[in-house]
Amino acid sequence: MLTESLAEELEQTEKRAEHRRFQRVKVSVLGRYMLADRREFPCQVIEMSPGDAKIIAPVSGEVGERVIAYLDHIGRVEGVISRVIDGGFAIEINASMRKRDKMAAQLTWLANKDVLSLPEDRRHERVVPDIRHSNIILEDGRRYNCKIIDISLSGAAVEIDVRPAMGTPITLGRMRARVVRHFDDGIAVEFASVQEMLTVVQQNLRIN
Repeated sequence: MLTESLAEELEQTEKRAEHRRFQRVKVSVLGRYMLADRREFPCQVIEMSPGDAKIIAPVSGEVGERVIAYLDHIGRVEGVISRVIDGGFAIEINASMRKRDKMAAQLTWLANKDVLSLPEDRRHERVVPDIRHSNIILEDGRRYNCKIIDISLSGAAVEIDVRPAMGTPITLGRMRARVVRHFDDGIAVEFASVQEMLTVVQQNLRIN
């Protein structure tokens, strides 16, 4: 029968082996995180794999402390602080294999999109939504009516008269997004995080 200390050692060895299976990539992903005492702060992920992440943060927390982060393009990530680094901390991510596989695909895209000049994530199926009329709100409160051309889990093509600059943060319906491309009749936008289902995307694109 295994002693408690030996069982814990085996568990840690298995975790380390699992993390080594995932390739860590250099990224620049903004977000917010919450420490165990429920304080929230902005952060930037500079390296990440589906098993761990290195985070630049104003408050580091303690080793072993639980952290919940909400990251642009990635979504909700839970983990435990594994070590404190200069200007932040590293976490071990707790996630199911399905979530890790999805994260691996998204991290690969994030790491390569700037190198390959990919304007948006084309891995996801694009469909024409049932309800096509929505609106776009800029950060200064200006609101414009628009028509949805098509949507995917990661973005949308929108027919609109104005052309906000590339990279401009906008709200499309109730979805946070940014402008990633201009074309003759409108713009393409990338959602702040990849969605789980197209039905959820459609609901959130409806006019408030």
